[in-house]
Amino acid sequence: MKVLIAGGGIAGTACAIALREAGIAADVYEAFGRDADGVGAFLTVGVNGLDALRVIGVSPFALGGFETPRMTISLGDGRRLAEFSNGPLNRADGLVARTIRRDELYGCLRDEAVRRGASIHYRKRVVGVDESIASGIGVRFADGSVTVADALIGADGLHSKVRALIDPNAPRARYAGLLNTGGYAENVRVPGAPGAMHMHFGKRCFFAYFPRPDGQVLWFANPGRAKEPSRDELAAITPEQWRAELNRLFADDETPARDLIRATRDILRPWGTYDFPHVPQWHRGRMVIIGDAAHAASPSSGQGASMAIEDAVVLARCLRDGSTIEGAFGTYEESRRERVEKIVALGRRRGNGKTPGLLGRWVRDMMLRLMLRQQRGADRDPMAWVFDHRIVWEQGAQH
Repeated sequence: MKVLIAGGGIAGTACAIALREAGIAADVYEAFGRDADGVGAFLTVGVNGLDALRVIGVSPFALGGFETPRMTISLGDGRRLAEFSNGPLNRADGLVARTIRRDELYGCLRDEAVRRGASIHYRKRVVGVDESIASGIGVRFADGSVTVADALIGADGLHSKVRALIDPNAPRARYAGLLNTGGYAENVRVPGAPGAMHMHFGKRCFFAYFPRPDGQVLWFANPGRAKEPSRDELAAITPEQWRAELNRLFADDETPARDLIRATRDILRPWGTYDFPHVPQWHRGRMVIIGDAAHAASPSSGQGASMAIEDAVVLARCLRDGSTIEGAFGTYEESRRERVEKIVALGRRRGNGKTPGLLGRWVRDMMLRLMLRQQRGADRDPMAWVFDHRIVWEQGAQH
């Protein structure tokens, strides 16, 4: 079997590794040039995502980044509400959540995919398919070339072309009313030791930061914007205007936000937050979608990368064990849909509390206190269903 993967991000490279682990030839076709490798900020991979990588022979400890096994939640006035674990802390294999620069994680996965025999083809944008081929599918690219494969996997993200090829009436991504930004601050002291994500529900904006062991501090913010901005609108904001806007949003908060903004040379340009509550059709014929192409979750879920990695491993296992490609795709969807849609809903709920307005802020802060009090008194971590998920790789396994 030969599989073509559209999209060379985290989902696509993880899928190439998983397929090669399953004994299936797979190559990656990326729409952009190599100079776009790993673009973006940073992310946290939960223990469930790290465990999925371990299943296919990728050591989580070789990914780079740093461990972030704990989280704190505070209000904008500086009052700390809670500190708790970011996933289980007592695993026998020592896995805890890791925060990683996107380019570090991507580079590690890309290099591992190539080491296992996959090729990465750049500037190969999928524009169409030929489904009349009896024993495969022809994939057409914008440069006029065609490649024939047994199956096409769309790991091409939020604006997936493969999703549209499977279902021309597929829904658009849903704007969540939030922007994302962040940066890397140098030579600044912040409260809290490395190894934790420190979250602040500010009066006007949500803010979080991660102290690294080497002294650098990673941070992100989620300014609210009710109306969906266009790319041109966001691109028109100058770095000076954006820095001033962030300082205004945090002017009344007792947090390290303004110190970190001041200590950051280049603040990331803002981008919108989107999710997919439900994509009706994940596969058709010899085409299937994974990761954000199938079920984008808000970054507030903290699970985007982990869900993409889980998808890749489960799909590879299904293709290895299935008697037909179409049947394998059906088994993959059946195994994944309920879980990922619950994650999308989780991310939406978390995002809704980040910019609630004056009255909403009072209600939010009260509900946060109540929720955290209940969580501390619970017999079991209410997030265990997310983090304790394990994928069994052995032949014929169905979990």
